[in-house]
Amino acid sequence: MDWKLFAATFGTLFVAELGDKTQLACILMASESRKPWTVFAASSLALVCVSLLGVVLAEAVCRFVQPEVMRKIAAAGFMVIGALILMDWL
Repeated sequence: MDWKLFAATFGTLFVAELGDKTQLACILMASESRKPWTVFAASSLALVCVSLLGVVLAEAVCRFVQPEVMRKIAAAGFMVIGALILMDWL
């Protein structure tokens, strides 16, 4: 296993997920249901499934598109989303 890649992926996703809508939804569901372990198990499984889907799709797309191009497409997508959020906020 590539431990450097593992640590970088874990750290990036851990920081990115802190305080996002997924975590807030988990807090809300756990507090309303009073069953935190059920919410933890279900949310963990959901995150694993979404991550698996992302990795499988990335593997398929990367067979046809160079990583540098994908990086630029992702950056452009984030800028468009940011601009749309900013315009909605103004």
